Amino acid sequence: MAGLGNWSLTRAALIILLLPRSLEGCGHISLSAPTVRLGDAITASCIIKQNCSYVGPESQILWKLGTELQPGGRQQRLPDGTQESIITLPHLNDPWALLSCYLRWGNSLQMVDQAELQAGYPPFTPHNLSCFMNLTANCLTCQWEPGPDTHLSTNFTLKSFKSRGNCQTQEETIPDCVSEDGQSHCSIPRKYLQLYQTMGIWVQAENVLGTSVSPQLCLDPMDVVKLEPPTLWALDPSSEVAPPQPGCLQLHWELWKPGLYMEQNCELRHKPQLGEASWALVGPLPCKTLHYKLCGLLPSTTYTLQIRCIRQLLPGDWSNWSPSLELTTPQRAPIVRLDTWWRQRQLDPRTVDVQLFWKPMPLEEDRGQIQGYLVSWRPSGQLGAVSPLCNTTELNCTFHLPSEAREVILVAYNTGGTSRPTPVVFLECRGPPLGRLYTMAPDPHSLWVGWKPSKPQPRGYVIEWGLHTPSPNGSHKTWKMEHNGSIAGTLLQENIWPFQLYEITVTPLYQDTIGPSQHIYAYSQEMAPSHAPEPHLKHIGKTWAKLEWVPQAPELGKSPLTHYTIFWTKAQGQSFSTVLNASSHDYVLHGLEPASLYHVHLMVTSRAGATNSTSLILVTKALEESELHIILGLFGLLLLLTCLCGAAWLCCRPSRKNHLWPSVPDPAHSSLSSWVPTIMAEEIFQLPSLWDPSVLPITKITVLEEEEKKSGPWESNDSSGTCGLPTLVQAYVLQGDPRAPSMQPQSQSGTSDQVLYGQLLGSPTSPVPGHYIRCDSTQPLLGGLTPSPKSYENLWFQTSPKSTPETLVPNQEDDCVFGPLLDFPLLQGLQVHGVEGLGGF
Repeated sequence: MAGLGNWSLTRAALIILLLPRSLEGCGHISLSAPTVRLGDAITASCIIKQNCSYVGPESQILWKLGTELQPGGRQQRLPDGTQESIITLPHLNDPWALLSCYLRWGNSLQMVDQAELQAGYPPFTPHNLSCFMNLTANCLTCQWEPGPDTHLSTNFTLKSFKSRGNCQTQEETIPDCVSEDGQSHCSIPRKYLQLYQTMGIWVQAENVLGTSVSPQLCLDPMDVVKLEPPTLWALDPSSEVAPPQPGCLQLHWELWKPGLYMEQNCELRHKPQLGEASWALVGPLPCKTLHYKLCGLLPSTTYTLQIRCIRQLLPGDWSNWSPSLELTTPQRAPIVRLDTWWRQRQLDPRTVDVQLFWKPMPLEEDRGQIQGYLVSWRPSGQLGAVSPLCNTTELNCTFHLPSEAREVILVAYNTGGTSRPTPVVFLECRGPPLGRLYTMAPDPHSLWVGWKPSKPQPRGYVIEWGLHTPSPNGSHKTWKMEHNGSIAGTLLQENIWPFQLYEITVTPLYQDTIGPSQHIYAYSQEMAPSHAPEPHLKHIGKTWAKLEWVPQAPELGKSPLTHYTIFWTKAQGQSFSTVLNASSHDYVLHGLEPASLYHVHLMVTSRAGATNSTSLILVTKALEESELHIILGLFGLLLLLTCLCGAAWLCCRPSRKNHLWPSVPDPAHSSLSSWVPTIMAEEIFQLPSLWDPSVLPITKITVLEEEEKKSGPWESNDSSGTCGLPTLVQAYVLQGDPRAPSMQPQSQSGTSDQVLYGQLLGSPTSPVPGHYIRCDSTQPLLGGLTPSPKSYENLWFQTSPKSTPETLVPNQEDDCVFGPLLDFPLLQGLQVHGVEGLGGF
């Protein structure tokens, strides 16, 4: 606990030492000058007293100007034990600054003293000193210009003295007049003045850096008298004074009463309130009449006017300008040309309804303000009698006239009078029409309308334009008149907006008649079709739907349609579209799915854009149960047929070695060349002669199977001639001319074993019929179970005469029976083609 108490006391002592004012009595700052010229150097010294117990021998003194540390301080220890730091600031650029002296104590800075630094300029010489005698305040007031700011407190004192002559000698001093802070004028009371005696006057300016005086002014107070300004009024119109003319003002003023005994000269200044006009000065004004007629002003314009006066014969100063007076000049009668146009409608045989339009065209820059328009009619035979038809501020008027009336009078008026009357003659339409009328759109807010002038050439044209659906009276149309009949077009820029259909009418004007009006419709900027036709469902099936729509009538003034586009989207998000020509009005959607929902919409397109119709929702019909069964049955048959074809291909392909059954050709329905297998060249060899030399030689052996028979009931014996060949070679032996051309037909055999049916002997060139040797085989010829007949069992089928066969010596061990079997029925039905290769029978 004792340790905690000691720690608290130490903390308290540190806090007391760290307070900002804890070292306040230890030292002070001395300045070389408290105020210096702005930009000059200043020197300061900070002295730390010897009795300051908190300062050690190595304590460091630092400087701050404002909040920034200043380097360059020179620290030294004086003989008396005090410590001193001196710093020089080379340039003091701020009018006011705070210089502080700090002592480094530990890790912090402790302030010792502060001093204010001031900088500025000596007072500038006052100039433009002037004085005037104010008779109202009965004092001499002088004013001057002090010059630029010195950044220091400067006192201005007005000094004066009485003198004679040119103020070279001073007779009596007048008390000084010190101006108030921030003011540059001062007044000397009347009691210190002596009239008609000169005075010397000057101004002295003084601050801490110096003093300056203005040039001396020598004057007589009565020579600088300044009158009060008069009061300006507008002269009321009366019978004695003529009414003001256009562009003129009648003015009156009253002089300042103390100056009524003085003769004065006055001058007037004025300026219009339009824009930033400058003052115009008029004077001197006569001082006896006290009224003035100011002319040459703009009519119907508001002006600001002021007046001031000065003594006429004696010297003095101009009075101040009087308070402003605002007056408006009278109006001038309108100076305009009225362009007119009309429309007529026959109400009954005696009355015509006339709608008259006009436009004021100013003939001068100052045309005069128009307050209204008056339309009147003078009946024929009534001199001087004028019947007013309408009095309006609008630019059109509707009235009724007798059928025989051919002219009315139109004038514009204001308070200054009326314009020159404009006769309006209702001409008949008997002139020739214009040529081709056409329009172009240079930009969205203008239209160019052109035409081909007629012959004779018109004297002018009237062009009207407005929206296609204007009000029935047509007053909302804009129109203008072209007075040059040689032009072939004009630019319309008033009341033109994009995406609006305008009806433009051009009427030619001739000398005593008018031509027929021609119309054209145009857009300054065309937009897409306003709407698209709605598609309707005509018929629908399971996979198709027929749509139809009613084409919209062509919109007036718009580009024709270029094409239609039909979009249909399935509920799952699949989208389809097709483009049709603009003459289409129906379409059939194919390839739809049964019992499905589709969204359909139609889009019409022109050169200006495209517009979509509302969406049509349709659902295709679902398939019936019988149709579903048929489709499933057809699919099953197709699957079965595919399986059968695949099985047949697998079983019959040549690469298989073991057929399920042997491949037996039908000799009765095929040629020998088509079923005799093809053998390779190296498989063709000559057999030894099996008969005597009288028998025709064997020329060719065709090998049907090279694979060795392992076993079987149809195996041939080795002891025979041809049947006794090795089992590797089972062949048909053909006799013929060895020089005959040979052709090897393609092999039709598979991988199953081949069976020898017989041997054919003979030559195609021999006159004797060929011979065959029949093998006794139990192999079915056509796949049946009946064994092959013997050579003698089918002799009764022979139809041709028997020929004597040549004697053959068969082997007893062989199963073959040799003999002339040319009448074998199966061989008789065999047609052999390709004689060149096989020899033929």
